Amino acid sequence: MTGLTPDERRVLDAVDDDAIVSDLAALVGIPSVGGTPAEVAVQQWCAERLRVLGMQVDEWEIDLPSVLAEHDFPGMEVDRVSALGVVGVLGAPSPDLTDSSGVPALAFCGHTDVVPPGEREAWPGGDPFVLRLEEGRAHGRGACDMKGGVAAMIGATDALHRSGVALTRPLAIHCVSGEEDGGLGAFATLRRGHRASACVITEPTAELVVPANAGSLTFRIEVPGLATHGSLRWQGVSAVDKLDVVQGALRRLEAERNESPPAEFDHLDLPWPLSIGVLRAGDWASTVPDLVVAEGRYGIRPGESVAEAIAVFEAAVARASDGDPWLRDHPVRVSWPGGAFAPGVLPDGHPLLGEVSEAVTTVRGEVPGVRGAPYGSDLRLYAAAGVPTLQYGPGSIQHAHSVDEHVEVADLLACARVYALLALRACR
Repeated sequence: MTGLTPDERRVLDAVDDDAIVSDLAALVGIPSVGGTPAEVAVQQWCAERLRVLGMQVDEWEIDLPSVLAEHDFPGMEVDRVSALGVVGVLGAPSPDLTDSSGVPALAFCGHTDVVPPGEREAWPGGDPFVLRLEEGRAHGRGACDMKGGVAAMIGATDALHRSGVALTRPLAIHCVSGEEDGGLGAFATLRRGHRASACVITEPTAELVVPANAGSLTFRIEVPGLATHGSLRWQGVSAVDKLDVVQGALRRLEAERNESPPAEFDHLDLPWPLSIGVLRAGDWASTVPDLVVAEGRYGIRPGESVAEAIAVFEAAVARASDGDPWLRDHPVRVSWPGGAFAPGVLPDGHPLLGEVSEAVTTVRGEVPGVRGAPYGSDLRLYAAAGVPTLQYGPGSIQHAHSVDEHVEVADLLACARVYALLALRACR
């Protein structure tokens, strides 16, 4: 790395690689699956870790009934009895961390909840909640999505704290939960009044900078049929057969919606895919099923509202029903359970994109690519709150939610240095 100021060198020299890996091991060791007590425990760990870094910490019990009642609450797919918000600020000018007069120049945001590990026997290391270091990779549930990013942003803040370099504007760390099933933590953090002039979400981006996300919704389709004995199949109507009618319409809809994507998404075969992930049908092998329930994921295009996307989907299903003699009189029912991930984008021309790219280039020696991502994230909540936001973090989304999830240790440590350099430049 060349062209650094003495203070920048001092901060980068203070990045503690061993501490970052140790923090990642501690984070992975807390099995913070959404809706479990460990989801709160990992937030408590983060709050204490940020205090050790000399940050002023706002740690609060999220008022779930009040937050869930908000008209724009993004949804929740698991049951929770409690949730904890955690925000740390370095260089805060006031004890009130939500005081608008001391808005941080930059915030890093990372979620601490993880998806279930699946069959534990399928993990080569045995226990998915014990970090395993092997051939330059750190394995464990959440290592990629996204406790690696959380450990890296904590490591960057640690370097700033230990370097002794003074900041002229505050730096914030937002640790949030409930991202995997809708964005409860980020929504509650913004609702509490925490803001920043800009935000970097440390989701895994495979060395790319991601200034735009597609959105996604969870749909439920209930397709009716007419039950009868399997030996008299022709006298009934199989809901499974009628699902084929709906499936054909959804495939056509997916093809239409993926024509001519914006340039930042044209590297993807399907920028906003539509897929069924869960099917339930029938209750007896020799009975023609009278109901199929299908649940799946529906991608939302940038610039499209959730309401607009829902209307397009429901219209396609309605057309399919109208074209089928049985479904015309017994229409398919569509509902929208779970979280609503609207698309999000960094405003055109915002300097954060160049600032992050410059920090990445300095640390890695290569100019990063800029791409859009097909998945939803908390980016859209920050963008909707008026906080310019993008994503950059260690790991690749292809390893998220997978058996033997992992992150490259070199990528983890490089990202910590990018964050440290970016934070120093933004907060001075």
